[in-house]
Amino acid sequence: SGHDEREGPSQRQLRVGEAIRRALVEVLQEAHFRDPDLQGASITVAEVRAAPDLKHASVFVTTLGGLETDKVVAALGRARAFLKGEVQRRVDLRQACELHFQKDTSFDYAARMEAAFRDPRVAADLAPQAPETPQRARKKK
Repeated sequence: SGHDEREGPSQRQLRVGEAIRRALVEVLQEAHFRDPDLQGASITVAEVRAAPDLKHASVFVTTLGGLETDKVVAALGRARAFLKGEVQRRVDLRQACELHFQKDTSFDYAARMEAAFRDPRVAADLAPQAPETPQRARKKK
């Protein structure tokens, strides 16, 4: 009874992913990192996607204002062993889960969409159109 990837993540994957996300949020708030790229960084753990075997998890992070997110992702990668241990202490997993940090681009996408909606040309396209009247139809020609 293998899990079909096309169905999307299982309830177990979703539960584990969310538990890891919450644990990482706690660790990032409490830990004092020596790495200058992590000191004082305001990191948001947007989502954690656990693999079907729960041995790996993709951790999507961003920083306040999206500043130096790439640097922070690299620094989290360097702190991976420490973070993995901290997550394992907080989340009851049979085996340790390897964490793979990635930049979360959903915020970038949302910001681009918001900017697009503010664009006057897009706003004009989205504005409710007045019903066609015979006079307006003639003017278009």
